[in-house]
Parts: sequence; C-alpha cells; structure tokens
Amino acid sequence: MRDAVIVEAVRTPVGKRNGALSGIHPADLSARVLNELVERAGVEPGDVDDVVWGCVSQAGEQAGNIARTSVLAAGWPESVPATSVDRQCGSSQQAVHAAAAGVLAGYYDIAVAGGVESMSRVPMGFARKGVDKVLPDSVLDRYGVKGFNQGIGAEMVAEKWGFSRQQVDEYSLSSHAKAAAAIDSGALDGQLVKLPELEADEGVRRGGSLESLGKLKTAFREDGVVTAGNASQISDGSGALLITTSDIARERGLRPMARVHTAVLAGDDPVMMLSAPWPATHKALRKAGLGIDDIGAFEVNEAFAPVPLAWLAETGADPARLNPLGGAIAVGHPLGGSGAVLMTRLVHHMRANGIRYGLQTMCEGGGMANATILELL
Repeated sequence: MRDAVIVEAVRTPVGKRNGALSGIHPADLSARVLNELVERAGVEPGDVDDVVWGCVSQAGEQAGNIARTSVLAAGWPESVPATSVDRQCGSSQQAVHAAAAGVLAGYYDIAVAGGVESMSRVPMGFARKGVDKVLPDSVLDRYGVKGFNQGIGAEMVAEKWGFSRQQVDEYSLSSHAKAAAAIDSGALDGQLVKLPELEADEGVRRGGSLESLGKLKTAFREDGVVTAGNASQISDGSGALLITTSDIARERGLRPMARVHTAVLAGDDPVMMLSAPWPATHKALRKAGLGIDDIGAFEVNEAFAPVPLAWLAETGADPARLNPLGGAIAVGHPLGGSGAVLMTRLVHHMRANGIRYGLQTMCEGGGMANATILELL
C-alpha cells in the first residue's frame, strides 16, 4: 500500500515588507528554495513529476503560473511541470495535500509542494485593482453584508470568545518571545535556506511590553482589540517539501522525515471567516483515530491573535504545545508561502524533539481551513 512521506523540507527566512527580501523576484526566491530542497534531499530535479506551488496574489510578477516560472528560474529541466494553487492563506498547505494525494494515487513518484509570496512586490489586494465589487450580489445578499473582511472577522472571534485587549497582546508578546528563543537556540538552523540578503526571520521583535503594545490603535473597530501588534506581519518568503513514498525513498536511499498521516478540509462562516481551523482539527483527529492529547506539537497560523486563542478554547489542547517556535505574529505571514513555512517548522521540530504526531491548521479567506497530521518516521 502506497503512502506519502516528506523526505526534506526547507524554507527561507521570512522577510519584512520592503525589507531584506523585497529586492528578489518571487520566482527567483522560489528558485533558491527549490534548488536547496533537491540538493539536501539528494534528488535530481529532472526526477520530479510535478511542482505544486501555492500563491495567493497571482498577479503582477506572480501571474502567469508562478510555479512554472519558478521551476524555470531554478534552471530545472524544461520537462518538469508545475502548477499554481490558491486556497488563500492555506495555499501551500493545500499544495502539500495535492502532492501527497498524487503520490498516494500513483500519479506521482516524486513531487514537490510549497509556495511563495512577495507581499512587498505584489501587495495584498493587487489582483482586485480596478474591480468595483469582487463578490456578486447573490453572495452579499445571502449574508447581508457589503463584503468579507478578515480583520472584522478577527474582531468577531474576539467578541464571541470574550478575549480582552490584554489577552491578545499577551499572546502577541509570547509569540515574539518564543520566536526569539528559537533563533537564539539554533532550533531553526536546520530548516533555513540562509540567503546572502537574510539569515534569520526579520520580523521578530525583542523587548516588547504590554505598555508599548497597548499604545497601538485598533485597526478595524475603534472599540475592538486587533492592532498591528497582535496580527500577522505582511511578509516575503517561500518554503518547499519533497514528497514520495516509503518504498521509493528506500529504493533511492532517501531517509523520510515524516508521513502525511491525515489531510482534511473544512468550511465555516465566511463572514467570521477565521473559525474553520477548529472544525478542521476535530475532523482530522476523527479521521486519524487520534485524540487531542496524542498530538505533541501544533502549528496554528497566527493570522490574528484571537484565532489561536479561540482554537485552544475549542480544542482543549495543551497551550505549551501550540506554536512552540513562535508564529506569524512574530515571524510574518507570506500568504501563499505560509503553509509550507509552517509545515517545514513543524516537521523539523518534531524530528528534533522526537514528537510522534504533529498537526497543522490555518484559517483561510472565505471561511475555510486545511488540517494536516504528520507522523514522525
């Protein structure tokens, strides 16, 4: 019986908007990750059956199938095909699901999954320029709104679960503290493609305080809790994973890191938008036949601080196992690249600490979520 295993996983450091990585074309940024991936794995690029690449803003320099452009920019053989995926913030996590499914089905022997987003060069919302109304009246009338907004969704989550400004700011500080500790301890060294432009995640802030965060103005509601300090940072970055079967890995002398044990999807309220990670988590655990306490590490994307806090409340997970290396509030959230960045962080953390099961989930535009359970090998 075929399985899908991750042989190698790498990522760039995540750069701040208009920061160290902003001068690199997104295809060239992807190319650096792709080449590092196959070099570390010991696989010839021409042996890759497909590259499945997440990207949200497929416009400007990220238009025209950024996946294929990235493969060509990497100098890989023209025979290697590639396709771009958009499941909003979960795009490269969806790329992992698609690549693993292709391997399981026997359509691929070796696949690469990952993604990229250069939010400096292709700003968020760029693809909507010149469009008066993205959503049709049929959708707007169904929900009685003028549009969907993630920031308002974050405020809705905070209000529904009763999170105070202090709680979300405290969570933000803990994210930065964990990310800084991970950098200082060398916990991230094995997963990073250290670029000449940037060797460590650029957005991590040290020495913050509740007092300093408390001075920031709320971004979406005057009486709300969400600020730039407790939301994910606008960023540039890329990550990639190489996926094959255990049998093929054995034949080629490759050492798998983890098995893609379970992969599911969930949809929820598109107005609140950010609440699907908890039903996705429950669905993944049911499908896997596991309990929440069987999972040794969780990566829950920190789009906004209320999201992981609500996820904790809804799942009963051990907070100490959540985002042990920090999250997007500290590191940044390069949209279509984030799923691969998080999974790279997760699988390396599992291997370094002997953790059998890890789970990753992230909220996505339109009220969706991917959830993936990995099993250490």
